[in-house]
Amino acid sequence: MFTLRSVPVIFALCFLAACGYTPPKPGSTAKDPQSAYAEAKELLDAGSYESAIATYEQLEARFPYGKHAQQAQLDTAYAHYRLHETEATIADCDRFIRLYPSHPNVDYAYYLKGLAYENTKVDEWFNFLPQQPLSDRDATAMSRAFETFKQVVTRFPDSRYQEDARAHMQTLLEALATHELNAARYYLKRRAPLAAANRAQVVIVKYSNSSATEEALALLLQSYQALKLETLSKDTERVLRQNYPQSRFLAQK
Repeated sequence: MFTLRSVPVIFALCFLAACGYTPPKPGSTAKDPQSAYAEAKELLDAGSYESAIATYEQLEARFPYGKHAQQAQLDTAYAHYRLHETEATIADCDRFIRLYPSHPNVDYAYYLKGLAYENTKVDEWFNFLPQQPLSDRDATAMSRAFETFKQVVTRFPDSRYQEDARAHMQTLLEALATHELNAARYYLKRRAPLAAANRAQVVIVKYSNSSATEEALALLLQSYQALKLETLSKDTERVLRQNYPQSRFLAQK
């Protein structure tokens, strides 16, 4: 018998039907870790990263031991990375490194962790926006990325990620140097020569192998001149001339 009490139920059923509602799928029914891993890997390869993560987590809960559970942790880290979930990626990698420091694929955990740090952006919530220049990103994250890639290079000389890790280190070195150089330019423009000199010195001392060293010396020279430090000015100009005799910054004097 139809009553007013039936209205909410009927409305809800109609609404669900109109929305094309399908009941949630049950979890993995795989009876062994190999099959469970295959299910999760299929989702990962298809780009269904959130579903893959959930399936890998089920695998670890049901079959917590063995090579498939271990690989599931690395695959989960990769899925988080593809979802731009930096903190989760780093946490996954750290967990794997802590639990399996001698695993044959632990070099990948370090490498992926470095990538996660390198791709950290101030505006992580707006991944649809154009990428920031690397030198404009968080310097702390870039430094951590550099140190993490350095671990790959120094600890795993035979790693398949060795060459790429070196390339990332050089890119990060240039970005970090440019970051300090931009700060030195800014302070000099704002008539804060002492602050400018400090940032230029960071480039010269810490990132001497970067292409920013020449301009850093020129900015340091300008800063010392603004501060009327004659001896330091002369010493800096001498170093600039010795190392970069054709420097365009000398022509500007």
